[in-house]
Amino acid sequence: METYGKILLVAMPVFLLLVLFEKWYAWQKGADNVRTTDMVSSLLSGVTNVTKDVLGLSIAIYSYSWLVQHLAIYHIKATWLTYVVAFLALDFSGYMVHRIQHTYNFFWNGHLVHHSSEEFNLACALRQSISSFVNLFAVFLLPAALLGVPDKVIAVVAPLHLFAQFWYHTVHIRRMGWLENIIVTPSHHRVHHAINPEYIDKNYSQIFIFWDKLLGTFQEELPDKPPVYGITRPVQTWNPVKINFQHIWLLIKDAWRTKSRKDKFRIWLMPTGWRPADVAQKFPVYKIDDVYHFDKYETRLVPFMKVWLWVQLMMLLLFVSYLFGNIAAIGSPGIFIYGFFIFLFVYAFAELMDNSENAWIWEFFKLASGFSILIFTKDWFGINDIIPYAGYIIGAYFLLSFFITYHFCTSFRKAVHL
Repeated sequence: METYGKILLVAMPVFLLLVLFEKWYAWQKGADNVRTTDMVSSLLSGVTNVTKDVLGLSIAIYSYSWLVQHLAIYHIKATWLTYVVAFLALDFSGYMVHRIQHTYNFFWNGHLVHHSSEEFNLACALRQSISSFVNLFAVFLLPAALLGVPDKVIAVVAPLHLFAQFWYHTVHIRRMGWLENIIVTPSHHRVHHAINPEYIDKNYSQIFIFWDKLLGTFQEELPDKPPVYGITRPVQTWNPVKINFQHIWLLIKDAWRTKSRKDKFRIWLMPTGWRPADVAQKFPVYKIDDVYHFDKYETRLVPFMKVWLWVQLMMLLLFVSYLFGNIAAIGSPGIFIYGFFIFLFVYAFAELMDNSENAWIWEFFKLASGFSILIFTKDWFGINDIIPYAGYIIGAYFLLSFFITYHFCTSFRKAVHL
């Protein structure tokens, strides 16, 4: 956890600068496809995902190390060739997991958040799941385990493999010539994120595109079919916590409501989007029929509120950075209390972006949580040793944040009722 936290301390500002650079570049070209609210929602999703990962809030039923210990035919040393084998094994595993996530109702819940943005930009690459607490897919690394690839090699290669999938989430790089035949390019991945009928459930590959070509799931970007992004049952919220559990909540409700005993059980592994006929008729869910004519989700923000969103984002990133940089010093159970605070911060922040009239209630919970930490730790997990009186500054921020949020909520409510 500590090592991963240190890596993220470097990676987070790099990703943020690249996201902001893309926004500036698009604005310069007069084609800004990086809406502030959409971008901030993507960043909030990234924060929740990395916080969950750093805290170790996931379980592998069969870990890779277990597979190596029990199934390896022979063990190979960690040479440069070992790292190449590990990278290819991870890439094949990623393809298979990705395809399963798109194919079955239950597993779609763990991936839906990544497709939830109705834009395609670097920020949406950060939309990663917090709802997958159990990892069932280490089995797809079986070829590497049989060869005895050391688990420490996988531990090094896995973050590199993940970070290498960031760059191709953009509309500003067109076709890339001969590279289109080898690696996943922005053109390939635009197809994957599109909801056009021609493009849905295509191009699952993560680094090397030949998996799709070998296994029959490849689709080129067509010049007369511009990709339209999002999901066909739009999430209609900026809140990443809600987005992460929308689909599974619908499955639970459908399984409860249907009168068919068979459907109560089979709904989980039916094709993604399938619903029992009786429930679909009685409880319809909005679905985009014409992908070229629909209204993207947006909320009204007054100019000062837009400024306040940036202030809140910077404060959130400062809190997260302090956690990642001081995991060992904070210790357990402190890091989990801190993690709970981060999730509460994100939820309150996103509710404000959604113009929810209850956002102030979540902000109050954030205030109460923050002050409880300040009181019981007598500052903020030792920050006064680094910055004198920082605890008082943090306390003042909590109060200011609550009153500003309450003002926005009451102002919006008045405007709605006028």
